Amino acid sequence: MAAAAQLGNLQEEATCSICLEYFKDPVMIDCGHNFCRSCITQSWEGRDGNFPCPQCREISRRKNLRPNRLVGNMVEMLKQLHLPPVRPPEENLCEKHHQAQLLFCAEDQRMICLVCRESKEHKTHSASPVEEAAEEHKVKLQEWLLVLKKQEGYFLESKLKEEEQYKTMRNKLRTEKNKIESEFEKLRQLLKENEQALHRRLEEMEKKMTMIENANITKLSNQITSLKALIMEIEKKSEAPAWELLKDVRSTLSRCNNVKIQTPEMVVKSYKAMVTLDPDTAHPELLLSEGGRRVRETGTWQTLPDTPKRFTSLWPCVLGSEGFTSSRHYWEVQLLQEGEGWHVGVAAETVNRKAKITWSPEGGVWAVERWGGQYKALTSPETPLSPLEKPLKLGVYLDYEGGRLSLYNAVSMELLYSYPQAPFTQRLFPYFWLCEGAELRLV
Repeated sequence: MAAAAQLGNLQEEATCSICLEYFKDPVMIDCGHNFCRSCITQSWEGRDGNFPCPQCREISRRKNLRPNRLVGNMVEMLKQLHLPPVRPPEENLCEKHHQAQLLFCAEDQRMICLVCRESKEHKTHSASPVEEAAEEHKVKLQEWLLVLKKQEGYFLESKLKEEEQYKTMRNKLRTEKNKIESEFEKLRQLLKENEQALHRRLEEMEKKMTMIENANITKLSNQITSLKALIMEIEKKSEAPAWELLKDVRSTLSRCNNVKIQTPEMVVKSYKAMVTLDPDTAHPELLLSEGGRRVRETGTWQTLPDTPKRFTSLWPCVLGSEGFTSSRHYWEVQLLQEGEGWHVGVAAETVNRKAKITWSPEGGVWAVERWGGQYKALTSPETPLSPLEKPLKLGVYLDYEGGRLSLYNAVSMELLYSYPQAPFTQRLFPYFWLCEGAELRLV
């Protein structure tokens, strides 16, 4: 293999770089390169001076062509061995002239052959031998290689930083997600426990209510039975002869006297409800007592959270803590200071709390008003009232299923006003409006 390589080098040295054939009449020029006499002569044709070497581009001042018999003898020996000249790879041949591309055109940045170099297209261009141009470009490519590797290192470092940053962010998000899930699980557990506690409370209340209901109904049933028996006895005695009517009349009258006569007012009071005021609904000008049983209009705006439940319109209002959606309820309100005026009654849960209220059932308010020394029912239009005496304590009776609201003078039980029967469809709350100087207390 070594011998074959040496033979290949010898063939290459015996080949003209212009015609790519074995030298014919080889001559040496001043720079030491060899060419066919005809090839170099044709290459220098038309020049009077400055003869460049087609291979290294060294300039000679004159045509100095010296025969090279040593190269000629070497060519003859190779021919006797029937070895063809070594041609450059096909891709390194000029497509146009089929000669080796020995030069590199700096302007066009491509390899050219010697014929191309002398053509009009490249004659004025700067050209250098391929090996020399390759070395120059290798230096440039090495410089760019350093720059690009540095840039690659920068991108790799940035990529690692980005990956680490996103990994950290992803871990934070995962931690936050787990935290949120844990908190919501605690909330769900708390809500479940509260739900169970409320269910137990409601069940206990239902049991207690059922017991009271059964006791009251049994009591009333017994009273009705006794009354029916007494009524039948009196009706029978009333139709009997005198001697029979007067017989045991004292016992009959005694039993009549022992019957407790209940008026409608007494029935109303039997539905007494415990009502407290809801501080979350109180207007900022209202001051509630501890326990929520007393309220006073201060005329001074307090700094309180503006929640959806709170009244913040021009008129100072407050609602009761408990709302009603069923049954009958009665509560009393003592007028400690009437001030400029007041409202007492009930309001729907959807009553306007942030703007002007429409004081009528259409606006969600059923109440009695005192304003300017006059008493009115808040109907549409208002209904003037003329109490027999000035009420100092009001009684409010709500029959939710019956669709009726009645207001009384709680001292004399005089009926001040009873709203026409109409079905209630919303949760109703005890309602109070106080003008300047007014003060109320739930009793």
